[in-house]
Amino acid sequence: MIKAAYLHIPFCEHICHYCDFNKVFLKGQPVDEYLLALDREMQMTLAQYPVKELDTIFVGGGTPTSLNEKQLERFCESINRHLLKSSDVEFTFEANPGDLSKEKLQILKDAGVNRISLGVQTFNDELLKKIGRVHRAEDVYRTIDNVKETGFQNISIDLIYSLPEQTLEDFQASIHTAFSLDIPHYSAYSLIIEPKTIFYNLMKKGRLPVPGEDIEAQMYEMVMEAMEKHGFKQYEISNFAKPGFESKHNLTYWDNENYFGFGAGAHSYVDGFRRSNYGPLKKYMDQINSGKLPFIEEHPVTLAEQMEEEMFLGLRKTEGVSISRFKMKFDRDPEQLFKQELVDLTSRQLLNVQDGRIYLTKKGRLLGNEVFQSFLGVCN
Repeated sequence: MIKAAYLHIPFCEHICHYCDFNKVFLKGQPVDEYLLALDREMQMTLAQYPVKELDTIFVGGGTPTSLNEKQLERFCESINRHLLKSSDVEFTFEANPGDLSKEKLQILKDAGVNRISLGVQTFNDELLKKIGRVHRAEDVYRTIDNVKETGFQNISIDLIYSLPEQTLEDFQASIHTAFSLDIPHYSAYSLIIEPKTIFYNLMKKGRLPVPGEDIEAQMYEMVMEAMEKHGFKQYEISNFAKPGFESKHNLTYWDNENYFGFGAGAHSYVDGFRRSNYGPLKKYMDQINSGKLPFIEEHPVTLAEQMEEEMFLGLRKTEGVSISRFKMKFDRDPEQLFKQELVDLTSRQLLNVQDGRIYLTKKGRLLGNEVFQSFLGVCN
């Protein structure tokens, strides 16, 4: 059963130094034609896979709010025409502080959007410059005020740590400032240097002074402690929320459930297949215009892969993997299936197995990727 949809808007008014998402500079791009193709993709997909209603819709990018007001209105109308929403749907739009006008906020509110996720990254203006962001801390405060005034209560911001030349004191200051915004959800990610980014090229030349693994681990522990102290539950490795404000959409991924992915470069998991769409706009639109769904890759997920994914995705959640849910889903016992891995990881105090759940310890959260990799290739 499909209860979630992701929609991708690949346009940006600037490209950040660390970003490897599928995106293009907005200027001179065929935005209206792209929105029309996106509308057709939704129509074609739902004709093939009809669903009653969705519990979560997430619009990401790129920068979805780089669309002008007329385009944004048309895009929201297109979503509401094709995607039926449950009564308690979580409908999220990503946005950058500084490009989210009151007019655009009202368009989103009128369209039924009820959650805003802002890419803040840091409150240090010098660091914002260094990582290629064009907004400044002042823009964040103004945008949050406008978001609240428009009537949005479910607000999230992203922070990034282990940035070039970032100190522990600086990150602590960013966390402290973040709490002053009085919002119910925070995400905090360590900087990952991806190929084909400005930062990757600088790193190859030895010109990217990042803090290093020890400082990164201290920053992660710092954010976990601060969130707990302020009453935010860490429900996933990088996500913290007040009760009831956990991201339903992201939980779809971590619960290894099916979801639609619409737009250039989007990914989907439907009917036992993981699929990815063409990334380049022209290829994506050409496929749609010729009456085909825009898949560049289709991978049938084997039972073995599904069970492994259930483990390494589910372990991202603080509550971990439910043993009874695993048995119900696959008719296999994960304690037997992954017996050796569980013995090894619990002996190293990276995992706990108790109260019907398998979950990361605090030490395990610090070494999450190492734990997740332990479950790859086990069921083959």
